[in-house]
Amino acid sequence: MESKFYGFSAKSLQGKDISMNDFKGKTVLVVNTASKCGLTPQFEGLEALYKKYKDKGFVVLGFPCNQFANQEPGDENSISQGCMINYGVTFPMFSKIDVNGDNAHELYKYLKKELKGMFSSKIKWNFTKFLIDSNGKPIKRFSPVTKPEKIDKFLEKHLG
Repeated sequence: MESKFYGFSAKSLQGKDISMNDFKGKTVLVVNTASKCGLTPQFEGLEALYKKYKDKGFVVLGFPCNQFANQEPGDENSISQGCMINYGVTFPMFSKIDVNGDNAHELYKYLKKELKGMFSSKIKWNFTKFLIDSNGKPIKRFSPVTKPEKIDKFLEKHLG
């Protein structure tokens, strides 16, 4: 059965429609990001994970979101520059979305339903991470404070 994950698409920071189907066969880490958050330095760790495992079929997808304390106030251009200049991000980044509420992106509605958080399915803060296996099945949700280095141990086992 085809995974629902591959049915979603989102706009890249450059305004291009990208289908999740493009990531078929890859292990994907979906992260809601923000440029002005205390956790923003996680971009470095996420980039390190991406560089370490991209040749083993791993990709990080960043989704900027301004729903938490107005920590992503910029437009696509300033988000892109901030990620590139400050953290050297080379993994795919998408246009700003909502992750909670009525206007939440369909991908996030799906991920929250598949992998609930500790107390509810709602995204609590920036840098909540969802791991999707190479068959498009959401397999693990990591809290905002889980550092990318911790996910590394999990990926090492998962990707072999």
